[in-house]
Amino acid sequence: LIVVIATTQRSRFLRRSALFLLVIGVAWLWLVWPPPIWYRWFWPRQTAFMAMRRQAGPSNAEPARQYHPVALGRIAPIMKAAALVGEDQRFYDHSGIDYVEFRHALGYRPDSFSWRHPHDRALLWRALQQAWARRGRIRGASTLSQQLAKNLYLSSSRNPLRKLKEAITAWRLEYWLGKQRILELYLNVAELGPEVWGVEAASRKYFGHGATALSLEEAAALAGTLPFPRSSNPAYRPGRMRWRQSMIVRRLRGENVVIPPVIDSVLDSVQVKPDTVPRE
Repeated sequence: LIVVIATTQRSRFLRRSALFLLVIGVAWLWLVWPPPIWYRWFWPRQTAFMAMRRQAGPSNAEPARQYHPVALGRIAPIMKAAALVGEDQRFYDHSGIDYVEFRHALGYRPDSFSWRHPHDRALLWRALQQAWARRGRIRGASTLSQQLAKNLYLSSSRNPLRKLKEAITAWRLEYWLGKQRILELYLNVAELGPEVWGVEAASRKYFGHGATALSLEEAAALAGTLPFPRSSNPAYRPGRMRWRQSMIVRRLRGENVVIPPVIDSVLDSVQVKPDTVPRE
């Protein structure tokens, strides 16, 4: 009887402890990470990436923040198309994680996969063994939803735990916000230069007008600036992003070209003079 009572009390204690931890966890998510549904109606006053950039160095080392969020209707349609072509061509086909692009980045080339087929499992295992060597390409396979999750909540850290948080948050954003709001938020918080956030601020800074008046070449230039806007943008070392801009322009004009995801090694290997555009 004593053993039964002790076991019951221990079970109650564990349940209460689990409930307490759950409440604390939910409260933490609410207070520290505003739930994604918050962003259905409100603009972020400051994203995690904005805060990280500001804290990275002395306050006098960075220019004044330029951040002017606008509704999706006030952004030129060509800018929306350029962002999707350049960053996430399958945006409307996935639910936050693009498993097709992820498999390709991992080195698994077949279009289908089944756990029942030993050949598929062997190919997947071989690809997983090379995952660390291909980590740059895997980062390049991040969807627009993942990039928004990182900008809103996380950091530029490349550790696996951060990537797991990014994936979970991307699913939450997809569930609560929907595609159009995710696109709207992304275009307004994406980093497009030192303390330049969103296409409205970038358009004013680089081209002297609002995002509603962006031309095809200007929109492609902003899309080509990603994902390394601090090392190359329309005002700083523009030659490094023009090879990507030219491919985005060609794709938007209907040419069947593949725009590879930009990774560190690819970007570093590109040598383009500032006033030239690569042609095939």
